Amino acid sequence: MKYLCLISAEKVMEQMPQADADEHFEEYREFTEDIRRSGHYLDCNRLLPPAAATTVRVRNGRLSITDGPYVETKEQLGGYYLIEARDLNDAIQVAARIPGARLGCVEVRPVATDLQTLSALGALPAETSG
Repeated sequence: MKYLCLISAEKVMEQMPQADADEHFEEYREFTEDIRRSGHYLDCNRLLPPAAATTVRVRNGRLSITDGPYVETKEQLGGYYLIEARDLNDAIQVAARIPGARLGCVEVRPVATDLQTLSALGALPAETSG
């Protein structure tokens, strides 16, 4: 099963002293190499700071664009890992090793695989699409 691990912390890399950021990047490199070897890895990336974000809303057919994130919170979404795990417990064990879990938190969410979702996304395998 696929799980998305959303990494949040009070400080993103750009807000850390350079030596701390360099050390944190190395921890992430090692962690990513480890989960590639274990077969859990599917995808990952770091997000730029919230100041680089644009929030898009459509209300009553009108487009509204706002700089920055919508939610005011201490912790900032800083990146993600998409992993393959046997079950939620396996996913939690992987998420607990993400370096950002020590500085903030990691939200683990199963990725939807129901037929209605896969159909709406055009992601059904050829043999089930019709």
